[in-house]
Amino acid sequence: MRSIRTRSSDSKQGLPGRAAGRRRRWPRLRWVAAVVIGITAAATTAFVLLGSSDGPTAPRALTSDEVNRLAITRFLNYQAAGRGVTITVPNAAGGLVITGSIDYRTHTGYGVVRGTGRDTSSDGLIQWTATTVLVHPMTDPPAAAPASPPASGWYSRPLRTSGMTLDSALAIVLGLGSDRPDNAALLPQSGAAWVGQGKVNGHQTDIMKGPDADSKASASGTVRYWIGSDGTMYRVQASIASEPQPVVFDFDTQTYVPVQPVRGVTPAP
Repeated sequence: MRSIRTRSSDSKQGLPGRAAGRRRRWPRLRWVAAVVIGITAAATTAFVLLGSSDGPTAPRALTSDEVNRLAITRFLNYQAAGRGVTITVPNAAGGLVITGSIDYRTHTGYGVVRGTGRDTSSDGLIQWTATTVLVHPMTDPPAAAPASPPASGWYSRPLRTSGMTLDSALAIVLGLGSDRPDNAALLPQSGAAWVGQGKVNGHQTDIMKGPDADSKASASGTVRYWIGSDGTMYRVQASIASEPQPVVFDFDTQTYVPVQPVRGVTPAP
């Protein structure tokens, strides 16, 4: 009987040991499950964030409404007389940023140009047409170009239509206004397509791939327009053959100021 009690006692003593073993394993199982759930949640969150981000997606054909908006977007710039614009021009030394206005009736641009990175040699005022670039060098240019351009200190040169990223950008932005709408029937045949959606300065836009704003100036291929629901142009991105990075034109970054021509300066031939 004593040996039976001993076996019974041993058996009772063994049960807590097995139970304790199970208690030690369960926390590990719960920890593994928590990690799996956490990873799954993180992956789901990442998918939602990536899936909801604005920007270019797979191209598709334009709807009739999108074709009509793309067809009138340059004409609306002309109707507005002019637009405030910021032009970002990349280059190996850092790039240039031009902040100013474009008069789409006279096809004249005017503003402040500043270099970024190592490129500050072009800082100053700039005015241009389809044939001529006028530059007024300044070591400390103002935040905005004076409404009346200075009467002296300008240098004139011809606008180059190829081989120079800055001049190509200047020509392209002048071409973003037209005195008549584009032919909506021909736009789909020229490769126009819807490529995504995005916001520009708080404006919801459709991103559309369109024909070159100026085939001679861009000499590349891809021009993308960020267009609002009423056809207003808010951003344009254009590829240029002389530069691997695109030039970007952001509209309404500041108030449009009517462009006054530089007096007493003879344009370059």
